[in-house]
Amino acid sequence: MDSSGSISQAVGKQSRTRYQIVMILMVTLFIAYIDRVNISVLIVDKGFLAAMGIANDPVSKGMLMTVFLICYGLGNVIFSPIGDWLGPRKAMTLSIVLWAVSCIIGGVAGSFLAMIIARAILGFGESLHWPMQSKFVKNWFPCQERGTANAVWVTGLALAPMFAMPAFTWLIPAIGWRGSFFVLASLSSIPLIAIWFFTADHPRGYRKISPAERDYIEDALKKEDEAEGGLCQASIWENMKSFMGDYRFWLVVILYGGVTSIWWGTMAWLPSYLKEARGFNWKAMGALSALPYALYFFMNFISAHFSDRMGRRAPFAMLGMVGSTVFIYLSSQVESNMAAAVLISCGIACIGIAMPCSWALLQQIVPSKACGAGAGMMNGITNGISGLAPILIGFLIAKTGSFTSGLMYLVAWGALSATSCAVLSYKKL
Repeated sequence: MDSSGSISQAVGKQSRTRYQIVMILMVTLFIAYIDRVNISVLIVDKGFLAAMGIANDPVSKGMLMTVFLICYGLGNVIFSPIGDWLGPRKAMTLSIVLWAVSCIIGGVAGSFLAMIIARAILGFGESLHWPMQSKFVKNWFPCQERGTANAVWVTGLALAPMFAMPAFTWLIPAIGWRGSFFVLASLSSIPLIAIWFFTADHPRGYRKISPAERDYIEDALKKEDEAEGGLCQASIWENMKSFMGDYRFWLVVILYGGVTSIWWGTMAWLPSYLKEARGFNWKAMGALSALPYALYFFMNFISAHFSDRMGRRAPFAMLGMVGSTVFIYLSSQVESNMAAAVLISCGIACIGIAMPCSWALLQQIVPSKACGAGAGMMNGITNGISGLAPILIGFLIAKTGSFTSGLMYLVAWGALSATSCAVLSYKKL
């Protein structure tokens, strides 16, 4: 590289426009996950359970999360190619509008069926969101920076429940469960404005970026496109075939299936587990429900930093899944309620090691033009599978009268994901 190119690269590295974009993605994900997790607290609220007629029905409680996740998974597979066509900015704007609509319906719902419809709309609406977040990162960050970039926006996933679990335990008694939905609908305006007015699909379409940073990003992406063998000029279907036939893609899908199953299984049932199985009061439940996501926050950044420095993601993902499996198993075996709360928190935190690595692995394997479709396929399949976790855990609780069998379902997923990571590690990814 000549001296002018070196200067451009140095200035590009120092510029922060791309990190402003990724911070907007973090805020967007934060609001999205607040919309999702309110149900986790509501299924412990007597007023909500009475209004829905599901007070003594663990399967119906689990169904509220499962319906959302199944619609979310289907929408990822069906609508993500449309997102590639629309571009991430327009696709995410549409997604956010649908979140708000679903929250309004949830606030006026007078029956369990109406609440199920609201959850289905939320699932389909948010199905465009996560794949487009990944596409933004693919379009705006060189490969060697994506682990850190993914860690930044993925922190919204941890910050939301860390904030929302205790916040909802205060908000719901204060304004009622219906009022909580209207608050969520209002919050949707924040990411809607940020995405529409302060992002662009590509650096070259964003007028506020410096020329040096734009050149730095586009030069890196051009080299990546060349390494992909010209696939970026092929059709979306041809690009999709290039990764659908790659066994490494399916190993990442298995890895992420474990991440999402543990995430959503614990997200749906952690407050109930702490309150009903471990005997914590309402206030302690809210505080302890936030603990795993606070730990997750730090694990996420530590994993991203060191995996970027090493240029390896699979070994870190394997470490996270092994840790999650061991801690969740131990939490089901100990007699001390506080020890169980801490152990399950550590188990949830460990998937923070695997989460950013999962997306960096996907972005390494899938061609640029099919990144939205690849992300949508992975996210759709895994969230469809993980959508079974809340209702299956509810079924196992109803059959056995214990949370232990439900936790063992998550332990099995963790072990399977760790195995897939071992193969990816062997392949030097």
